[in-house]
Amino acid sequence: MGESRKSSGLNNFRPDMWRNIQGGSGRLNTMSSTDAAMRMVSPEAKTEILQVVSFLESFGDELEGAVDAYTPNPYLRMSLHLIRNHLEARTVTPTSLIGASGVPYATANRRLKEMLETGLIEQRPRTSTGKSFSMHPSDKLLATWMQLSERVRRMAEVSFGTAQRRAETRDYYFGGSYMAANPIAPLQVLHEPLKISGGVRVLVHGDPTFMVMDTLKRQFEQAIGTQIHQRAFSIDRLREEALKNAERKASRYDMIAVDLPWIGEFVERDVLMPLDEVLDVSRLDPADFHTAGWKAAHWGGRPYGVPAQTTPELLFYRRDLFAAAGLEPPTTTAAVLQAAEALHAPQRGRFGIAWNAARGTALGHSFLMTLSDFGQPILDLHPNAGGFDTDRLADERHRPTIDTENGLRAAEYLMELLQYSPPDILSMSWYERVRPYAAGNVAMAYGYTLLAPYFELDPASPAARQTGYLPHPAGPGAAPLAPVGGYVLGIPANLAPERVKAAAEALIVFTSPEAQKLYVQNGSRTNPRYSVGADPEVRRASPIFEAVDAMSWRDELQFWPRPPIPRISDIIRICGEELHDMLRGITPPRNALRRAQDRADGVMRQSGLL
Repeated sequence: MGESRKSSGLNNFRPDMWRNIQGGSGRLNTMSSTDAAMRMVSPEAKTEILQVVSFLESFGDELEGAVDAYTPNPYLRMSLHLIRNHLEARTVTPTSLIGASGVPYATANRRLKEMLETGLIEQRPRTSTGKSFSMHPSDKLLATWMQLSERVRRMAEVSFGTAQRRAETRDYYFGGSYMAANPIAPLQVLHEPLKISGGVRVLVHGDPTFMVMDTLKRQFEQAIGTQIHQRAFSIDRLREEALKNAERKASRYDMIAVDLPWIGEFVERDVLMPLDEVLDVSRLDPADFHTAGWKAAHWGGRPYGVPAQTTPELLFYRRDLFAAAGLEPPTTTAAVLQAAEALHAPQRGRFGIAWNAARGTALGHSFLMTLSDFGQPILDLHPNAGGFDTDRLADERHRPTIDTENGLRAAEYLMELLQYSPPDILSMSWYERVRPYAAGNVAMAYGYTLLAPYFELDPASPAARQTGYLPHPAGPGAAPLAPVGGYVLGIPANLAPERVKAAAEALIVFTSPEAQKLYVQNGSRTNPRYSVGADPEVRRASPIFEAVDAMSWRDELQFWPRPPIPRISDIIRICGEELHDMLRGITPPRNALRRAQDRADGVMRQSGLL
C-alpha cells in the first residue's frame, strides 16, 4: 500500500499491543496497555481525536442550552472527560470525573460504578496504601471510542461536505478508508513460496465472487507459489460439507468459507480455529474492514474468520422506470408497496418486485430481514445505540422473538408484496429473484450486492446502468438498514498442524486489499474493505461501492438481523417453512407466527439454549 498505509500512528494501535506491560523490578507498574499503545499514536492522530472530543463537548453544551428539556448524558460526558485527559496525560480522579458528568452527584456516582462494572473504566491505586485512585479509559472504551470518533468525522463529512483533505496520504483512523488518490497496488508475489504438501485446498460457496477467485486461480498460484484446489457448493451443501469435514480426523481443506450466521454454531461445534492462535491479527489490518463485517467474524470476542466478501442485502430499483412514473426512490415499506403497485403491469410482462420467497432457508432469510425493517431482531437482544447488542451472544441465552406485533407487521408486509410479485415468486430464491430483474421483467428486487453482476456486466440488460441501490426501506418507527451477508474464510480446527502456518499465510493473501481489488476488476460486486471501496478504479467499476461505503458511514450496515447463534440455521428454516404455508393461503399470519415460535422454542430448548 506504500507509505500512505503508515502515515497514521493509529495504524499501529492494535489489540496485541494492549496486553499489560509487566515491570521487572517487582514494583507496582501503573502504565497500562492503553498508555503504551497511545504513546505509539502520532501527534496528528491525537489532534484529530481531540478535535472530535471538542466537537462533541461543544455540541452537548449547545443542546443543553437550546433545549430546556435536554438531560446531559453522564456516560458520554465522563467518557469524553476520560479520553481528553488520557490523551493529554492528565490525572483523572473519581471526584473530577463525577464533576464532569453534568448530573447530580448521586446519579453520577451510580453511572460511574456501572462503567467500572462493565469494564469501560480502569481504577488504579495512586498510592501504596491503595486508598486513593486514578481513573483511566479501559482498552474496551478506548477501542470503542476510536471507532465512534471516526464515524462522527465521516458522518460530518458526508452531511456537510468537507474541505480538501489535510494531506493526500491521510488515513481514516480505525476506518481504513484510504485516499482515492493512492490506488491499491497489484497483487505481489510472496518472497518465499508457501510450503504445503499438495497445494492449498479451499472449500467455498458457488457464488459469483468465489467463482471470480477460481477464474483468477493461476494468478494467485503465482503469488503464493503453490497450487490451489477449490471446491464450490450451494449454501446448504456447503454447510453440510463443513460440518462433515469437522468430524474427520484431519481436515480435507486448509480454509473454508463460512456464511456469517454460522459463526456461533461452527465455533461451538469446534469447526473453526481461532485466528489469534495462528497469526498476528494486526497483519490483517482489522481497521480496514467494514465494522459490521469484521464484528460478524467474531464469537466470544475472538476472530474466527476473515471477511472474504461483505455483501449487504439492498433494494435494487430501476431508476428509469421510477423517473418515467414520477416516483421517488422508496425509503419506507409503505413507499415500496406504492411503487410496486404503480409499476406492476403483468399484462405487459412486468412485475413490481421480486424477493426470496422459496420455502425454507430462502424465505426464512426474507422474514428475518423484513423483521429488522420493522425494528426488531429475531432474538430478544439488548438494544444499543447502533441497533442491538451482539457482543454478548456467546455469553447469554436468548429466546426467539417471532410471534410479536412486529413479527405480524413483517408477515403482513410479505403478504402485500405477494400481490405485486411474479407468478412464480414462491419458488424464487437467491438467484431467481435477480434474474427477472436483470431481464427487465421486474421493477424492484431485494438482493445481495454479490448478485449485481447479473445485470451490471450484461450490456443487454435493461437494468444495466439504470439501477439504483438503497438500504432496506424501513417500517413505521424504524430506520433504514442494510443487513450484512457474505462469507468469511476460516481455518478448520482439525487442520493438520504442519499445514496451519501456510494456510494462515494464504488466508492473508486471499483477503488482502490487493486481492479484493482484483476480484472487483474481474466482476465481483462485494467488498469487505474501506480501502478497496475508496480506490478510484474500483469506484469506476460500479456505483455500488460508493453506495455501500455511504451506508457504512451512516451505520446502516448491520449484522444483528441474522445473529450468528447456534441453531440460527434451524430457526431460519422453520420461519421459511411456516411462512411459506402462510403465503400459499394455508395458514393465517398469526397462526403461522405462533407455529414458528413454538417450533423455534423447541429447537432452542432441546439444545439447552433456552
